[in-house]
This record gives sequence, structure tokens and C-alpha cells, in this order.
Amino acid sequence: MTRFFDITCKAIEYLIAACMACMVVLVFGNVTLRYGFNSGITLSEELSRWLFVWMTFLGAIVALRSHEHLGTDMLVGRLGPTGKKICMGLSQLLMLFVCWLLLKGAYQQAVINWTSTSAVMEVSLSWVYFPGIIFAVLGGLLIALEFFKLITGQLQDENLVMFQESEEAPHGDKH
Repeated sequence: MTRFFDITCKAIEYLIAACMACMVVLVFGNVTLRYGFNSGITLSEELSRWLFVWMTFLGAIVALRSHEHLGTDMLVGRLGPTGKKICMGLSQLLMLFVCWLLLKGAYQQAVINWTSTSAVMEVSLSWVYFPGIIFAVLGGLLIALEFFKLITGQLQDENLVMFQESEEAPHGDKH
């Protein structure tokens, strides 16, 4: 399962880079065409917005996998290993519940908007909600795997804090 997530996250990173490159080309091209040639790319704004939504949810999967979400351990850092394990277990169960809510809501919205189309691209609006479904499934699996490691004792004490304290902290440095 770990190898699956390694490969999946690497593929997601490439997809995010492609989305970003596409957004840059679309927005820069549109600005250049509007101010230089009194023209424009019709679908630039809408597609850029959709790509941003996809990048956000896909990036959240990668950040969840590498424990790079920002957070604070003001309380948990003062607890002993047992307290940290209890807090981590509770937080993982809450995150699984939130993933379930996200999955349920995003799926319902995808179904509701299946026949509705966007104004410019005339593509099903369900595509806006699919990244929420993808995040809920992959994020839920990642959290469930970490929870399994926690309850089976496979998680080391130094890995009981699942986030990065500051954006300035080097990658892999967990406080």
C-alpha cells in the first residue's frame, strides 16, 4: 500500500505541475492577447479556475501523504507518548469522518450537476466536484493506513505529530 501511495503521489505531483503550466500559459496568453491584440482566449478564466480547484485538492493529497500540512503542537507536544497516541487516534477518526462527509457531499453535487454545463466550456459541472471525491477517497485511505499503523504499534513516537510547524521549517523537520 505504501508503494501505491508513493507512485500515486509522484503522478499527482506531475499532474499538478502540468495544471500549473497550463494555467500560466492560459492566463499569460489571455492577458497578452487582451492588451496587445484586443482579443482573448474565451475559456481561459473558467479553465484556470477549474485547474486551480483540481490543484488544491490534489496538492492536499500530497501534503497529507508527506505530513506537510501546517499545524501546531502546543498541547500535544507537552503530552507523553500515550497522550500523543490518543490525540492522534482521535484526530485521525475525526479526519476520516470529514473525508466521509466530503465524499458524500461531493458525490451528491456531482450527481446533481451531471447534466448542468459550464457557461463557456459547456462541460459538465460535475468535473468541479470530482477532485473532492478523489481527495476524500485517497485521503481517507491514507488516514486509515496511518490509523492502522497507530493501533498496531507500527508508528514510532517521533511520528506522532502529523504536520509541519512552520512553512520556514525544512521538509522532514517535525516539531
